[in-house]
Amino acid sequence: MSEERDVAPEQQAPAPGVESNEVDEGIEGLAQDAAAEAPEESEAPEAAAPAEPDYKDLYLRAAAETDNIRKRSRRDVEVASARGVARLARELLPSLDNLDRALAAAEAEETDAEHHLTKGIRLVQAELLSALTRVGIEQFSPEGETFDPHQHEAVAQAPVDGVASGVVAQVYQPGYRYKEEILRPAKVVVAA
Repeated sequence: MSEERDVAPEQQAPAPGVESNEVDEGIEGLAQDAAAEAPEESEAPEAAAPAEPDYKDLYLRAAAETDNIRKRSRRDVEVASARGVARLARELLPSLDNLDRALAAAEAEETDAEHHLTKGIRLVQAELLSALTRVGIEQFSPEGETFDPHQHEAVAQAPVDGVASGVVAQVYQPGYRYKEEILRPAKVVVAA
């Protein structure tokens, strides 16, 4: 094996077809270009000195970031709270519906002695609905409104005298909404 040695550019043989003085002139031209691009010595100490950090700017950035984190956290808490309220309401709505059905059946067959019991249960139901309203859950019954598939669930479609086509003629089950979110659509009969 032959050893390869590092040879300085001026000691290397010129490429075939190129004279040695052309190579020397090319090297000198590159050196002059590099010298022209290099900063002057008077500029070098200023550029080499480490820049002092702008503490006011750093403070303002940190304060803005802290404020953004505080706002994001507050928004996340509100969203989590809304999800919790909506989830609880969805769990309670079937029980509320069953209570309403049971009271309607009991009132249809009640005697005077049972009247006080159903009246008391009706008051408890009203109190439960009032509690839901206080946290922002409202019941809606869209009878007479135009059918909206985002808020209503059509159970049936039937011709109804005196009601225009596409209007809710009867409500089987009221709907519930929390702020702008529909928790449960109202089950309705739409006029054909």
